[in-house]
Amino acid sequence: MKKIYFLAIVTAIMCFGTGVKAQTINQQQATVAMQQPQPFLFTINTLNPGARNWSVNYSGGYGEHTITPLGYDGVDQNLAVKGYLGDKFTFMASMGVGFANRGEVNSLQQVEVLRDFVGGNQPFGFRIGASLGFRREFNNDKVALSRITAAFENPFWRMGANVRFEKAFAQGRDGIDVISSLGVHRQITGSLFGGIEAVGQDLEGFWETDEAEGGAKLLVGPSLNFVPVASRFSFTLCGGPIIYATRSTGLLNNTAARELPASNGFTMKFNVGFRF
Repeated sequence: MKKIYFLAIVTAIMCFGTGVKAQTINQQQATVAMQQPQPFLFTINTLNPGARNWSVNYSGGYGEHTITPLGYDGVDQNLAVKGYLGDKFTFMASMGVGFANRGEVNSLQQVEVLRDFVGGNQPFGFRIGASLGFRREFNNDKVALSRITAAFENPFWRMGANVRFEKAFAQGRDGIDVISSLGVHRQITGSLFGGIEAVGQDLEGFWETDEAEGGAKLLVGPSLNFVPVASRFSFTLCGGPIIYATRSTGLLNNTAARELPASNGFTMKFNVGFRF
């Protein structure tokens, strides 16, 4: 009988030790996933303190019946540089080329500087920051932008959110355009994370029938992020339907609202990051 009790105790200790070891390894793999420049595709983040170095990010995508910033109506490719400037400052610059479904070729450039003002001292926990930047869009519109950024990260969950304010220097655009985005990832296994990402633009179209840029637009889709162990690469994939939830009836000066695609669309995007 004593031998049975002894074997049961030894078995319990071994099972407990194996579970703790597996949990430790699992947490270590998840921590590796924090050391990357850009876990989401539509939600821009300040650099996590565990990933404060320089990186190059190559992204591309395909879309139909899309508009900026939800996607590009055709095939687009982008190259971005992102890095840490010190004192919680993050720098990002990108340029892209788009091959439209209608045959034309367009380009885009953007530069932005972000900084954390709350948190940002530890790899895990909350961070809140803000940014200033400038973009020339695929349609050649010049846009000044600013965003409020928020992030929460721990070994098993990752969340990011943006509220972006844009001032386009072109006729027929909102005085100030507001674009909101939210991304949520949960660890699936090791350093593979999965979840959703959502983007909303011109949401005032839900209560303003004469919204200047055509109406409210929504994108919601699945998101996957993977960082191989002992690798400087990271991979992100996201996409989903683009829903033109409302359509403006016209502006107060009787000019036409910004034209939207005739039907809902979709976009698929990927990003490959390399840390130096």
